[in-house]
Amino acid sequence: MTTTIEDLTQYTDRVANQAAAATTPLVSASGQQKIDWLHATAEALLDRQEELIRANAEDLANAEKYQLTEAMVDRLRVTEKSLQGIATAVREIAAHPEPIGEIIDSTVRPNGLLVSRVRVPLGVVFFIYESRPNVTIDAAALCVKSGNAVILRGGKEAFHSNHAFHKILVEGLIAHDLPEHAVQMVETTDREAVGHFLKRSDKIDVTIPRGGKSLIERVAKEARMPVIKHFDGNCHVYVHRDANLKMAQEILFNSKCHRTGVCNAAESLVVDAEFAKKHLAELVAPLLAAGVEIRGCERTCQTVTAATPATDQDFGEEYLGMIISSKIVDSLDEAVSHINHYSSRHTEAIVTDNLWAARQFTTQIDSAAVMVNASTRFNDGGEFGLGAEIGISTDKLHARGPCGLRELTSYKYVVQGAGQIR
Repeated sequence: MTTTIEDLTQYTDRVANQAAAATTPLVSASGQQKIDWLHATAEALLDRQEELIRANAEDLANAEKYQLTEAMVDRLRVTEKSLQGIATAVREIAAHPEPIGEIIDSTVRPNGLLVSRVRVPLGVVFFIYESRPNVTIDAAALCVKSGNAVILRGGKEAFHSNHAFHKILVEGLIAHDLPEHAVQMVETTDREAVGHFLKRSDKIDVTIPRGGKSLIERVAKEARMPVIKHFDGNCHVYVHRDANLKMAQEILFNSKCHRTGVCNAAESLVVDAEFAKKHLAELVAPLLAAGVEIRGCERTCQTVTAATPATDQDFGEEYLGMIISSKIVDSLDEAVSHINHYSSRHTEAIVTDNLWAARQFTTQIDSAAVMVNASTRFNDGGEFGLGAEIGISTDKLHARGPCGLRELTSYKYVVQGAGQIR
């Protein structure tokens, strides 16, 4: 483990150089090589469950030391069931068509030149993430399948789990004649190392941070290369006046309570005043029964006696727990205005039987995913058929929403001629 700045400079230079050097043999590898590696990785995850769970136990034992919240511990924990899910995601990635070399479009010019846009890797990805060791596998699988080398920098709270996963990944790369430095794990928890990598725009093509607000803000400020940001998930459920009560109850409850510590969980409820007058108490009853604290506007508190008054900060908060804000609005326009003001641009949902209202909502809401009569929890790479995701981008360039294989690629022009000159 590196400790001094001098060591870090040499170490980060070496890792960045090794990653860049791995890109040429990786992009030249066959699709079958990558598929075989992915299937071998999935098998190893299941065959070596005891080893992985034992490493994870070391991290869980440090949860109190690192002052992890209940939501963070939930994301950190590795179980037999979660390993089954990770292995399934890897197999799904393997089953996706090979993205590299795909001809996106082509045209023949009047002079006979064949001009094609061909899908290519981004190059070297620096991926920073917290708490979730399963992301080590997802990120590596997606990057290698899409022809990218990746430098993984996990959080200190998952240090042992991440390195146990990384060991499996690298052993598989070597066994399948793929460059072992295509997947590298940063060996130090020193935060200074991140700063060194963020300066290496000569070797690293893109940085993807996936974590808390302070991490994202630091990366956006310091990075000298493009950044694909995975920001907060202050997701809203808007219950329109023409909503079905039962559907609204189920969507709201699932969005909030299915798993509270994830970025696509609902954190804010917005209710049309006409609907609230008739049904607000019934709408939130399942939440209250489950122990959810409601922080509401003045009108919410007048109807729901168990609610506590919300501050302005509450409407923009990502709670990642059993808390939800509630706002009553008088119109669809007011709902859109409220959501666009406080939203983190992640996921918003409308519950309505009114087609016009649904269309207005999906048109005017400025978020990566907009759900109509469906839970916010569906904004997920696996649920969208991507196999897995490296994150859910709240940016608009270069990718937006769940980032799967295609979002980890770019394109180049390949021009074929027969001796033409200009």
